[in-house]
Amino acid sequence: MNEKIIVLATKNKGKKSEIINLLKGYPVKIMTLDDFGPIPEIIEDGETFDENAYKKASLTARYLGFPAMSDDSGLVVPALNKKPGVHSARFAGENSTDAENVEKLLKDMENKEDRSAYFECVISIAVPTGPALTYEGRCDGLITKEPKGSNGFGYDPVFFYPELKKTFAEISEEEKSEISHRGRALKEVKQEFDKVLTWLDQNLPKQEKFECSS
Repeated sequence: MNEKIIVLATKNKGKKSEIINLLKGYPVKIMTLDDFGPIPEIIEDGETFDENAYKKASLTARYLGFPAMSDDSGLVVPALNKKPGVHSARFAGENSTDAENVEKLLKDMENKEDRSAYFECVISIAVPTGPALTYEGRCDGLITKEPKGSNGFGYDPVFFYPELKKTFAEISEEEKSEISHRGRALKEVKQEFDKVLTWLDQNLPKQEKFECSS
């Protein structure tokens, strides 16, 4: 099986390293947007994580001509009508900081009896012609009444994971990668990657040879 290029729809070097390690031993070359010239900006305006992940992966694949992989994730709180959801990064407004988002979340959760919440991640692997594979991961927990811990980022200080009796900000990065929504989605990708390669073979355009006649 020939080596395949898969483009991550990101410029994040950490994500590139993560995927390279995840797929070590498979005949793939992982690239990012930094390895190519500029492409049109992709606006994440979907109403679900699935829509955003697919849009980023499919448009990147179409623009560059290679299979592309993207993910979208966020925090879902049933007591807040499933907010912040796809707006997790800008819950307190455009360009809001992690601290501002956490502050708004805790304020909105005041007097709420149901403090259940979950992180959700959707990974999309798309080919230039449009079809895509989807993988999902979810991690359930509770929203605390105040931040605890100094690790992680985003809503980690207020996301309590019952099995460890700690917030995500109180556990190590290694522990978090084992149980997090993103970690679980990536495990699904790795477990299915032989099938992913077969699917890519079936869905990528075949190069045809033509003989020139004089």
